[in-house]
Parts: sequence; structure tokens; C-alpha cells
Amino acid sequence: MQARNIALLGFMGTGKSTVAALLARRLGRRIVEMDAVIEQRAGKPIAAIFAEDGEPHFRHLERALIQELAAQRGLIISCGGGIVLNPDNVRDLEAGGLVVCLTASPQVVLQRVAAATHRPLLEGGDKARKILALLASRRALYDAVPHRIDTSARTPEEIADLILALFSQPAAQHN
Repeated sequence: MQARNIALLGFMGTGKSTVAALLARRLGRRIVEMDAVIEQRAGKPIAAIFAEDGEPHFRHLERALIQELAAQRGLIISCGGGIVLNPDNVRDLEAGGLVVCLTASPQVVLQRVAAATHRPLLEGGDKARKILALLASRRALYDAVPHRIDTSARTPEEIADLILALFSQPAAQHN
């Protein structure tokens, strides 16, 4: 059990980074912020990757990193919100451990990301409309993840407790 990874998926603003950091502290594990690793390796921010190289290139970098991380053990992985666009990403993460999708209402997401300037998919135009459209286009993909936790009205500590309860179950119950 202890060697399995914990991967957090979900839309932007659902609390993946915050909860991943809390889990890493509680379990004494290394946290991997996928977007930060991609930025470091590419030598530029995600927004610049999108603008200069396109979303398909970013998704290629994301896929390669998923394959690399899925082969490791004992990690807390905070995934980018679009990881679910490729079902192989989710399958690879599930093979290496517990995958939990964090969700939140569109209103909560908007509140959490309203001031963000580093969200390339929300650039230009009405953020609320873009959030609703993206959530609608990804809803079935997020809903397909067996373990989902709505973070709208929960503290990061409560969310971490729920994830740790799932994590303590035998692996066979996770898939």
C-alpha cells in the first residue's frame, strides 16, 4: 500500500495543488506538480507553451510526463486539469495507485480562479462562460473517474482525510 502513488485529477481551481501539498506533508512523500515540471523542462510558463507551441504540444509533454511518473512509486501527483482528455493518462495513473478526481461547482471554480493570470484556457473573454464550457466538455471524463470528491464546501484537511481513508483500503477496492 505505502508504495502506491496518489494522483489528484480535476478541473482548475478544485484544490489539487493545495490538497496534494497537505497529503505530501502528512505522508512524508515527494509531491510532483505536473504543470511546474513541464514549465521547468520547457523553460517557459504553460501559457507560453500554449501560445508558442500550441495545446497539442503541451498535451504531448503532459503525456510523456504521465508515463514517466506512472512508472515511479510513492509519489503524490497533482495533475493538470486536462489530463483526462487522454484516457491512457488516467489508466496509467490508476495502474500505479489511487486516482482521485476533485470537483467543485462552477461558481466555486470561478471564485477560486477569478484573479488568476496563468490559466491559458481562460485567457480573453468571459471567464465564467469559458469555465462552464470547459466543465461541460470534460464532465463525462471527470465523472468516469471512480473516486470523486466535491471540494466546494470542504476544507483541504477534510479532503485529505477522505483521500487517506480511500488510500488505506486494499488496492482491489480502488479500481
